[in-house]
Amino acid sequence: MHKTKNKNSKIIPVILSGGSGTRLWPLSRSSYPKQYLNFDDKNNFSLLQNTYLRLKGIKNLQKPIILSNEEQRFIVAQQMREINTETNTIILEPFGKNTAPAITLATLKSLNSFEDPLLLILSSDHLIQDEENFKKVIEEGILHAENGQIVTFGVIPNSPETGYGYIKTIDKLSKKNSFSKIDKFIEKPNLEKAKTFIKDQHYVWNSGIFLFKASTILKEMKRYAPEILGLCEESLERGLEDLDFFRIDEETFRKCPNVSIDIAVMEKTNLGSVLTLQAGWDDIGSWKSIWENSEKDNNGNSINGKIILDGTKNCYLRSEERLIVGIDINNLIIVETNDAILICNKDSTQKVKRIVEELKKSRIKEGKDHKKSYRPWGSFTSIEIRDVWQVKRLEIKPNASISLQMHHHRSEHWIVVEGKAKIQIDDNVSFLNKNESAYIPLGSKHRLSNPGLTPLILIEVQSGNYLGEDDIIRFEDNYGRVMN
Repeated sequence: MHKTKNKNSKIIPVILSGGSGTRLWPLSRSSYPKQYLNFDDKNNFSLLQNTYLRLKGIKNLQKPIILSNEEQRFIVAQQMREINTETNTIILEPFGKNTAPAITLATLKSLNSFEDPLLLILSSDHLIQDEENFKKVIEEGILHAENGQIVTFGVIPNSPETGYGYIKTIDKLSKKNSFSKIDKFIEKPNLEKAKTFIKDQHYVWNSGIFLFKASTILKEMKRYAPEILGLCEESLERGLEDLDFFRIDEETFRKCPNVSIDIAVMEKTNLGSVLTLQAGWDDIGSWKSIWENSEKDNNGNSINGKIILDGTKNCYLRSEERLIVGIDINNLIIVETNDAILICNKDSTQKVKRIVEELKKSRIKEGKDHKKSYRPWGSFTSIEIRDVWQVKRLEIKPNASISLQMHHHRSEHWIVVEGKAKIQIDDNVSFLNKNESAYIPLGSKHRLSNPGLTPLILIEVQSGNYLGEDDIIRFEDNYGRVMN
């Protein structure tokens, strides 16, 4: 295929970051899923942060567009600030509608910044071991995308994987031939089919990474998925800016079909092509894949946290708080958090998702929420809860504050254990230092702020006949949250 020289088009990364990450429970939960966690032995960045950082050095790279949901919006914004990255926008989806609507929204929004940019579609939860080779493949993909191709990136399989979708190519793919037009997309196969695919050079894993010009994908959306395109245009027209975020119109978006870009466009277009991606790619879809990609000791064990082992082989053990002791065990996954422990055979980790679904159906809170909850001003951790009282640990970021608020059903005590606090109770303002406390009577307007340059840590004791988070009446808020 004839390739033109790079026309210096602007390249906008589009990072899809709305997933719930249930297959890596109990560490990953819908309130704080895997893309915001660190699984990389080489650095301290989250999967989301690494998704953008590994792009540094690609020519004409622009600020990213990120798609997230309402619940995770401040986590996304904070993690981008931590790596000193300004976003083009963070589009908030009121509910997930799969990749076709998400990609369409991002493409339409990108035209507000540039006339016809190239869009690099990335999942926020992939691991790439060879980042230099990854960038070389992206640079090659740019040349094809400039020529009007919709480029996908396929991974040559090294095992009969049933957890990935596959792409069948027209030409055989190998180290010598890295490019082909696409024949068809194949959903996650059973083991028997996966074993045949690995022997055939026409099959590659579908990485879910795409590269195309905005005009190209919009033309194909108009041809093959006009309903999605129209509803996404209307959702943006009726949406509104909110701080770092763009809120699409919920009522319009609700009508949008729930369909992947593979089904909506890629299975129908004649513009689809695939480049082989040989860069140590993994979508971190299970605890087994975490073990496979982690550093191991001489016995094949990957350990993280407070771990003591004797006679243990080929295990993944992760302790968040408590000590784990493993004696004469083999081929196990053991993950401990402050409110749940997972113990399973390493070859059974695909069943974790099913267990989480059962937890949610049974309304068991550990299936969805951590004890630690994140807010734009910091976080709080539930230490102990009873019917009429509970104890929390609050951490307020420097120069941040909670909303000016009141409660109908509870009073509160705040005890400063680290830092300096600014306290407003009705019309009175005071400052508290370490080991000092304040009492907030039921019904009082109050606000807690951190005027310092280091985190403020408090112990909060709540007392009342109802302790739910919905007993908050807001009067002022620095983060654009709903007022009562």
